[in-house]
Amino acid sequence: MTERGEKGFVTLGVETSCDDTALALIDEKNNVLADLISSQIDSHSAYGGVVPELASRMHQEAILPLLERLFAKAGVKEPRKEISLVAVTSGPGLMGSLLVGVMTAKALAQGWDIPLIGVNHLEGHIFAAARAVGERQPRPPFISLIVSGGHTEIVLVRKFGDYELLGFTRDDAAGEAFDKVSKTLGLGYPGGPAIDRLAASGSAEAFTLPIPLASTKEIEFSFSGLKTAAITLIEKERERGGELPLADICASFQRAVVESLLIKLKLAVKKSGVKQITLSGGVAANSALRSALAGYAAAKKIELFLPPRAMCTDNAVMIAAAGYNSYMRGNRSDLRLSPNPSWSLW
Repeated sequence: MTERGEKGFVTLGVETSCDDTALALIDEKNNVLADLISSQIDSHSAYGGVVPELASRMHQEAILPLLERLFAKAGVKEPRKEISLVAVTSGPGLMGSLLVGVMTAKALAQGWDIPLIGVNHLEGHIFAAARAVGERQPRPPFISLIVSGGHTEIVLVRKFGDYELLGFTRDDAAGEAFDKVSKTLGLGYPGGPAIDRLAASGSAEAFTLPIPLASTKEIEFSFSGLKTAAITLIEKERERGGELPLADICASFQRAVVESLLIKLKLAVKKSGVKQITLSGGVAANSALRSALAGYAAAKKIELFLPPRAMCTDNAVMIAAAGYNSYMRGNRSDLRLSPNPSWSLW
């Protein structure tokens, strides 16, 4: 094991799986020494979604200047002596984006002669909730609901490193549905925050939208049909003329998504008997989802762990935490590490 410096065992986390360049430094107690993100949202919003080639090019431009800023913020003067491990997202994600992070991490690890560990992005999301909620933290087994623009999964965490996929989406992820509906409404990208803000002043009962797979006995999701129903509703409202009831449409659509997630989460709790739940992923910042889960947990005496909203979207703190835990479990990577856009954690 690499010797500890003055700051203890310090892990550098590198996250470039999609459109955020993120770097973080944490110690062995998961204290965040520094955390920076370079967002590309403004650049991609004009296209209504992430443009892969643009994302990878912007990662290349951002990552080294961001690293210099990270070291300045954390007071790191001699990385070779002060950093103990480099943890990097190596999948799943966009190939070009992943490649920038992995190649940078490999170069740093080789140059500093310190260990390297590849991290699965979804395991990172699990650690965003499991390791970023202060002193009160879940202890396996627990159920992790991961909801983002690319993922909607319910995972049983038997122990860290031992995961069972209980259910997933048949088609679109919940976050993707938010983005598509937002684009149709002219609210821009990303769609989740915009819909959440407008929904706060709307009526969730104004329109009836289908709750996907509500009556099935399987832990499964589908958001393609709901997305289509919402877009059809928007088109019909436009045909009627007059001002579009944006707040009511957003509230009604958001309610359908939240109910869909909650129904299947309840089923997972019932089938597994596990009474601890974590929530993570970009959609985990949604106020209606957080409120619904809090109400359910309180009523059923289930322990609920919600990460801070800043830890819901892609970040390097979660990658550093997952990487450190993986390293302490005995896992290692070497300079043959390659990005895997379809790396499955299950």
